[in-house]
Amino acid sequence: MSHEDSAAYNPPHEDDRIDGRVADQSKVGPPVWVKRIVLAIVLVGIAYVVYLLSAAFFPRWWAQRVADQVDGSVSRGTLWGLFYGFVFSLVPLLMLFQLRHRFYSWTWRGILAVVAIVLAAPNWLTLSVVAGNSRAAHAGERIMDVDAPGFRAAALIGVIAGVALAVIITVLSMRLKARRSEVKRLRTERDELRRTRGTDEGSREQP
Repeated sequence: MSHEDSAAYNPPHEDDRIDGRVADQSKVGPPVWVKRIVLAIVLVGIAYVVYLLSAAFFPRWWAQRVADQVDGSVSRGTLWGLFYGFVFSLVPLLMLFQLRHRFYSWTWRGILAVVAIVLAAPNWLTLSVVAGNSRAAHAGERIMDVDAPGFRAAALIGVIAGVALAVIITVLSMRLKARRSEVKRLRTERDELRRTRGTDEGSREQP
């Protein structure tokens, strides 16, 4: 190696390599698991705040909306309770049961799950009045006792009927799908058997 080549070749100093590694390490953020824990804590905090705000507002608001519809009538309270309990449990459950199909991507499954939970909002609101311990929940109970008689019991009956019908529909659809698959398999086997017999008879007829 000539003097010019040796002068041009200047290997990095050990301190420079150490400084480079330190600089690279300084650019690296916290580990992924730390970010996930922080994100989970933030989401839990937000969910708790939303729950507190919801518990302080929605039970009384929902009870007042139901009271406006029922207007103190037992028959109307029963009908509205059956309607809300049945429809808003049957439809969300049927949507959730669709998640078993493999052709749905995880994105669409998440969207369907969120939509199903939102559609069940009337039943969630009624549950917040019945099972809640906040002042708004107790106020909602008093409002329903006076202005919406029969609504809560009818809503419970509607929920039970909606869940039962959703399960029956899903089970019947699964059995029907299994039968169709079985029929398709048997037809395929029959066609293959016919082709095999036709091939054998043709080979026998040849001289």
